[in-house]
Amino acid sequence: VQLQASGGGLVQAGGFLRLSCAVSGRTFSTYVMGWFRQAPGKEREFVGSIAWSEGVTYYADSVKGRFTISRDNNKNTVYLQMNSLRPEDTAVYYCAARRPGASWNYWGQGTLVTVSS
Repeated sequence: VQLQASGGGLVQAGGFLRLSCAVSGRTFSTYVMGWFRQAPGKEREFVGSIAWSEGVTYYADSVKGRFTISRDNNKNTVYLQMNSLRPEDTAVYYCAARRPGASWNYWGQGTLVTVSS
C-alpha cells in the first residue's frame, strides 16, 4: 500500500483545510485508514480513522466535532476535513493504513499544517 498525503498549508485560526491521502496498491479496501499528527517537540498522536469498507470513523477527543474523515472509493482517496482550526492544531499530518487488528504499518509522507493566531 502506498500513501500520498497533500493539502497542508497556512491558515488563520477559525479557518479550515482539507487534507487528502491518495491510496494505491493491494486490496486497501479492507484496510483501516488513519490520520496522525506530530507537533514540534511532541510525540505523534492519533487524530482519527475510518474503516474503508464500512465507513466507520473514530476521532481523538481533541478534534471531535471539528474534524471529519471520509473516503472516495472512485478516487481511492481519504480526506481529513479540518474546521474551526486552532493554533494547537499546528503539526505535520500523516496518513496511515493498517489491516484490521494489526499495527499501523503503512505511512505516507507528512504534510504541514500551520494555524496562525
